[in-house]
Amino acid sequence: MLPAAASANNEAALQIPDIAYTRFVLPNGLTVVVHEDHKAPVVAVGIWYHIGSADEPAGKTGFAHLFEHLMFSGSENHKGTYFQPFELAGATDQNGTTWFDRTNYFETVPTTALDMALWMESDRMGHLLGAIGQKELDTQRGVVQNEKRQGENRPYGRVDENILAKTYPANHPYHHDTIGSMDDLNAASLDDVKQWFQSNYGAANTTLVLAGDITVAQAKQKAAEYFGDIPAGPPVARQQPWITPLAASTRGVQHDHVAQPRITRTWVVPQLGTDAAIQLNLASTVLGGGKTSRLYQRLVYQDKLVDDVSASLSDFALANQFQIQADVKQGVDPAMVEAVIAEELKKFLADGPTQDELDRAKVASRANFIRGLEKVGGFSGKAVILAQGQVYRGDPGAYKKDLARTAGASIASVKQAADQWLSKGDYELTVLPAGKNFDPAVEDKAVVGLSDAANRPAPLLPPKRAYSVGKSLVDRRKGVPEVSQFPALSFPPLERGKLKNGIEVILAERHTIPVTQVELLFDSGYAADRGHKLGTASFTSTLMNESTKDLDSVEIAKRRQRLGAMTSVGCGLDTCSASLDTLNDQLQPSLTLFADIVRHPAFNNGDIERVRGQWLAGIAQEKTQPIGLALRTLPPLLYGSQHAYGIPFTGTGSEAAIRSLTAADLGTFQQDWLRPDNVRILVAGDTTLAKIIPQLDAAFGDWKAPESAVPKKNVTAVAAQPKPRVFLINRADAPQSLILAGLLAPSSKAVDDLAIQTANGAFGGTFTSRLNMNLREDKRWAYGAQSLLMDAQGQRPFLFYAPVQTDKTAESAAEVLKEARAVIADKPLTDAEVAKIKDQSIRSLPGSYETTGDVLGAMQGIVLYDRPDDYVQTMKSRLEGISPAAAETAIKEIVKPDAMTWVIVGDLKKIEAPVRALNLGEVQVIDGDGQPVH
Repeated sequence: MLPAAASANNEAALQIPDIAYTRFVLPNGLTVVVHEDHKAPVVAVGIWYHIGSADEPAGKTGFAHLFEHLMFSGSENHKGTYFQPFELAGATDQNGTTWFDRTNYFETVPTTALDMALWMESDRMGHLLGAIGQKELDTQRGVVQNEKRQGENRPYGRVDENILAKTYPANHPYHHDTIGSMDDLNAASLDDVKQWFQSNYGAANTTLVLAGDITVAQAKQKAAEYFGDIPAGPPVARQQPWITPLAASTRGVQHDHVAQPRITRTWVVPQLGTDAAIQLNLASTVLGGGKTSRLYQRLVYQDKLVDDVSASLSDFALANQFQIQADVKQGVDPAMVEAVIAEELKKFLADGPTQDELDRAKVASRANFIRGLEKVGGFSGKAVILAQGQVYRGDPGAYKKDLARTAGASIASVKQAADQWLSKGDYELTVLPAGKNFDPAVEDKAVVGLSDAANRPAPLLPPKRAYSVGKSLVDRRKGVPEVSQFPALSFPPLERGKLKNGIEVILAERHTIPVTQVELLFDSGYAADRGHKLGTASFTSTLMNESTKDLDSVEIAKRRQRLGAMTSVGCGLDTCSASLDTLNDQLQPSLTLFADIVRHPAFNNGDIERVRGQWLAGIAQEKTQPIGLALRTLPPLLYGSQHAYGIPFTGTGSEAAIRSLTAADLGTFQQDWLRPDNVRILVAGDTTLAKIIPQLDAAFGDWKAPESAVPKKNVTAVAAQPKPRVFLINRADAPQSLILAGLLAPSSKAVDDLAIQTANGAFGGTFTSRLNMNLREDKRWAYGAQSLLMDAQGQRPFLFYAPVQTDKTAESAAEVLKEARAVIADKPLTDAEVAKIKDQSIRSLPGSYETTGDVLGAMQGIVLYDRPDDYVQTMKSRLEGISPAAAETAIKEIVKPDAMTWVIVGDLKKIEAPVRALNLGEVQVIDGDGQPVH
């Protein structure tokens, strides 16, 4: 028997983590928040403008997001794409996003590139309008409209717009979605966008966050130098919280090309920062936060009515949404699911959570927060936590209040908040599979949103303050500051040891947060499916997550929650892996649980049947997704049906195979492949070899291998296709087409792998690559286009990927082919293109291994692709040694236009004739299983 999980209610579990910060305000009103973290030579730079789609006037929806795109078009003192200097400097985690209440831009740069980053951010903040003309507006308008099409082309992609219209009054700032309407985007004029900038993008409406390898003194000096001369701008009125619960429950129905019905119930509840939001977040975990939740227990395990169900709370500044979402099993009446949700909700409102449910929800919340502290920037690092507190609540340390409220929550407080807000009216939207005569545009136009509501609070101007503008300290005529020095990479040396039974252990010490990650890496993967039932590898690994001989799946999930641990077993193309991510104070019991999961899976028939139903629903969902269809059908066409890689790259297999799998099949796969003589253990985190070996020995040291030999995979060489081929898959009514074209590239083990990656980066692997600049920035037919290399121990797929607007499908395919032909013939990669990718790769190294997970990922590559232990430490010299000639040889080795296999997913009634007229190759229409359609 396993020992009971350690109690979560100890003093350590209740400690509130501290993100030390300093805040100051420049004379022009710019707020600056600084956090020092010197573990890596990088700085996260974040600029948060307190303006979002909630501030858009009627008839101008989508303006905030459109302007976010325009801010990447260049500035008065830096013409051209914004990304170029950052690519050259090795920036990581660079992006911009727009939401209801803010627009933010962020990047993590080497410490030596901080001046460049601040110059760039300040130049577009203070010197933008002269760089925006009609061409830039038209380009980004087209890109944004294709982003909208791409979102709507996904199953259930039109749900959010419907829900917002039906839950918030027409005069509520959240009544429309951030991306806006096509009509409003088309109507946006140059004068409109310039006025938007002048009204909202002043220094006094902005927060600059600097987190990482920087001191407060440096931050004060640099903020004043680069931003001090930018005007405060006019005062921007702040939208006020407005919680508008529905007076009664209402219903709506939407149709889509989906595989199963989905029910979403939405309540309008108090905004972030309120006590109610904290209590409701805990309630969402108890009601629908995974396998242990009440709704999952009832609807998935007990009544078997749905394949998945969840509950969640949004994180908005003016009013939140509490949502329950359920994917109804095929053949089940959605009304039955509705009734059970209502019944379970009624019970919860009557009694509240149990103490055990509440304790587990608290531990899970705190553990997730701690894991997020390892990163300084990106989408969710420490810079984001501080910025959200400042922008939304005027307090960078607001997270402490939330953690304290979470720790202090009681059964009574959660029950009271749930009863107060979830007993009010809600909007229930049911999405049903569409029929033949479905027209999404007509259906959406028929949706009648809520009317205006009375008592909308008026936006409030901030208190009057006297701002002053400093003297310019930067001669911007000199252009972007040159970055000539770069910090050295810091990567832990790998240490090796062995367990009593001979299993090799490879460790990278990483003493940043008190967390240890362990991964068991098995040489198996989807490739082990060939010759067996397709999907066996992934199905077996998924069932290993379910139950052991001593613990059922619910008890395993409960123990994970109590420990604040994360465990998973899953497969990729060449490997299956079992992973553990645990807080150090719970390492021993977490390892005990983890070993039980890996070594003693039960493969219970009840679990198998439940997961089988979910799995088949997942395959059906894949066949409604453009990328899912393409990744299912392209690999068998590239590799042939007998090759180990000639399988759906989603790993889910085929319906027939999944229906036929038995417990014996799963047990055989586990015994054949997931065994101690076919595994290496990777460890990264806050430990040492002397500490971890005895702990791993206790968990795995007595694990004995079966007498049978480990099977072999059929990863043989495949010849290039003798001629190009085109396969079309119909997706009726699609607003976009997905173009996926494939070739075969050398293995990730190839001696010229870095040259191959460098060549791909220049051709289609980065934002400023040829392929993306053509289809996105020049033609504006796509939100993005790229070429990518999927890692593999055998020949790997080289893919051209371009989701494009439907009416430009054939033209886009022609451009992809034109670029492919040009790069190996009349327009080879230039020395400058190759140098740019080399510089970017070298200079991004310090920021690429910031987290324990990053380090573990590098270790996987070293193990899987036979790389030396110092591979990361010596990568700089390896990259420097790549010549333009080597990159040219590499791209010519891969790009063979006359051997391309094309899979194009779209509305055939609109695209088939134009694509056939291109004469790309022999054209065949296939279905979602790759079978010919006659």
